[in-house]
Amino acid sequence: MTVRRAPKFVPFMGLGAVLGIVVAAFVAYGIPGDESFDTGAVFGFFLVSFAAGGVLLGAIAALVLDQVSVRRSRRAVVESVHGPTQDDAEA
Repeated sequence: MTVRRAPKFVPFMGLGAVLGIVVAAFVAYGIPGDESFDTGAVFGFFLVSFAAGGVLLGAIAALVLDQVSVRRSRRAVVESVHGPTQDDAEA
């Protein structure tokens, strides 16, 4: 049996999306831009762009950590034990 700690991809991708949203808000509202564009529209454009990029970077980070966990995996020997189980002891 191979034992390793593998990362879960969804939390990494979710964190990347949240960081993308924060960066989009900073870029849209923190940096002065052209007055002819509405800041809400600019935020929406950057929101889609940076959130998608954050999800992609989060997935890449999870893939890299998954490859590291494959290299650090350990082999273990599993033996079956015959005897009373916890359910048998409670009955």
